[in-house]
Amino acid sequence: MTVTTDLVSYEDALATYDPVMGLEVHVELGTKTKMFCGCSTELGQDANTQTCPTCLGLPGALPVVNEIGVESAIKIGLALNCEIAEWCRFARKNYFYPDMPKNFQTSQYDEPIAFNGYLDVQLEDGEIFRVEIERAHMEEDTGKSTHVGGATGRIHGASHSLLDYNRAGIPLIEIVTKPIEGAGERAPEVAKAYVAELREVIKALNVSEARMDKGQMRCDVNLSLRPHGREEFGTRSETKNVNSLRSVERAARFEIQRHAAVLNGGGTILQETRHFHEEDGSTTSGRIKDNAEDYRYFPEPDLVPVAPAREWVEELRAGLPEMPRVRRNRLREEWGVNEHDMQSILNAGAVDSIVATIEAGADSASARKWWMGELARNANETGRAIDELPITPEQVARVAALVAAGDLNDKLARQVIEGVLAGEGGPDEVVEKRGLKVVSDDGALGAAVDEAIAANAGIADKIRGGKVAAAGALVGAVMKTTRGQADAARVRELILEKLGVEG
Repeated sequence: MTVTTDLVSYEDALATYDPVMGLEVHVELGTKTKMFCGCSTELGQDANTQTCPTCLGLPGALPVVNEIGVESAIKIGLALNCEIAEWCRFARKNYFYPDMPKNFQTSQYDEPIAFNGYLDVQLEDGEIFRVEIERAHMEEDTGKSTHVGGATGRIHGASHSLLDYNRAGIPLIEIVTKPIEGAGERAPEVAKAYVAELREVIKALNVSEARMDKGQMRCDVNLSLRPHGREEFGTRSETKNVNSLRSVERAARFEIQRHAAVLNGGGTILQETRHFHEEDGSTTSGRIKDNAEDYRYFPEPDLVPVAPAREWVEELRAGLPEMPRVRRNRLREEWGVNEHDMQSILNAGAVDSIVATIEAGADSASARKWWMGELARNANETGRAIDELPITPEQVARVAALVAAGDLNDKLARQVIEGVLAGEGGPDEVVEKRGLKVVSDDGALGAAVDEAIAANAGIADKIRGGKVAAAGALVGAVMKTTRGQADAARVRELILEKLGVEG
C-alpha cells in the first residue's frame, strides 16, 4: 500500500518535540481451555467448532473463571515487579463489534489483578532503561473476522465478512505501561527492547509461547509528541496489533515523524486507532478512539470477585524461574562472550538451543558456532524460527562430538547438518549413508600425498628449500582429491615427512 502521508525527518522531529509512549501488550495464554468456559483453545481447527453457549453469549449460559488463567496472570504480575491485588473483579466492556458474540468483552477495568510494577530493559549499547508498568489484567480474546472481496483484506471494499468464534474467549493478559518519558531519540529502540524483554519474560514463565507471528503476543503502540519544555502530553494515536519487534520500532518512528509533520503544519492530531503496514512501515487511519466512559464499564454480575490468598501468591513468587536478563548475564559470563555477541544470540532466538546443546555434551564455543552459523543461516533462508528447525540440540551436540573426535572436519560437519535437516536421519546415519567420515588412514592418505607431490614438483622444491608455508597448497590438493574428507593436519605431517622437512 502506497502512503502519501507528509513526514518530517526523524532528526527534525526530535529537535522540536519529545515523544511520549504507552505500550499495551496482549499475551494469549497457553491454557488448554478458554477463560470462562471449557472449550478447547487448540489452534487450526475448523471454524466455529470450538464454541459453546457460554463463549457465544447465549441466554442462560454462565461463565466460570479458568484457575490456570488466574495463576498465569499472577505469575506475570510478580515477574513484572507488580503488586498483586488482594481482591479484584471482572467487568463488562460494552461495545458492538461483529467478532464479539456477547456484544461485550469480559475484562478488568478499575480493579486489575496486578498493578504498579516495572521492567528493566537493556538497550543495544548496554544502557538500562526502566519501563514502569501501570497494570496487568485478565480478559478474553475476540473472534476472528475474515473480510472477503476487497483488495486489502480489510473491511473497506469487502463484499462480505466471515466470522470464526473459535478464538472468542481465549484467555488474554493485557499489560499496560505507564507513560514512557525521557527516551528521546531512542524511543523506538526502547519500545522494541521492552517488547522483546517482555516476550522473554513470558516465555520463561511458560505461560505462553508468545509467538508474535502467530498472534500469541501483539502490541498496541500509543504515541504522542509535546514541544520541548512542556509538561502536558499531546494527543495520542494508537497503532493497533503490531506483530513483530521490528514493526514496533518502525511504527513508533513513523508516528513520531507523522505527528511532527501535522503539528508543524498547524494541524491537530486526532485521537484514533491506526493500522500498521509491514510493506513500507507506514500507518493509516482506523477509527476515532473512544474514551473509557464510552465503553460503559460495569462489574460483571455473573462472576464472583477474585481474591488470591497471600500464601498462594508467595508460593508462586517462590517458584518463579530465573528472569531472562539475569540469566543472559550469567550465561554471557559463563560463555565468555561480549554484549554484542550475546545480543546477536538473543536476536536469533538461539539462547535456549545453545543451552540445551551444551547440556547434551557440547562445549559452549561449538554450540554457539553451529547454531549461530550454519543453523541460523538455514533458518533465515527457510523463513523459520531457529527452534523450529528439524534438528535437535542433542543432534547438534553429536555433530560437535564427531568434529572434536576428528571423525569430521567443519566442511563435512556442514554436510551432516544438511542431511539431518533434509530428514536423512541422525548425524551418524547421515555420515554412514553419505560416506562422510574423515580419512585418517596413513595408507590411503600416503597415496594421495605422493600423487600431490608428483603433480606439483615446483611447490615440493620450495618446501624442501625451507618455505614450509607452501605446504598448504599441497594440503589443498590432497583435500580436493579426497573430496574434503582427509585429516588435514595428518596430511600436512605426511607431506613434510616425505619431503624430509621439519614441521
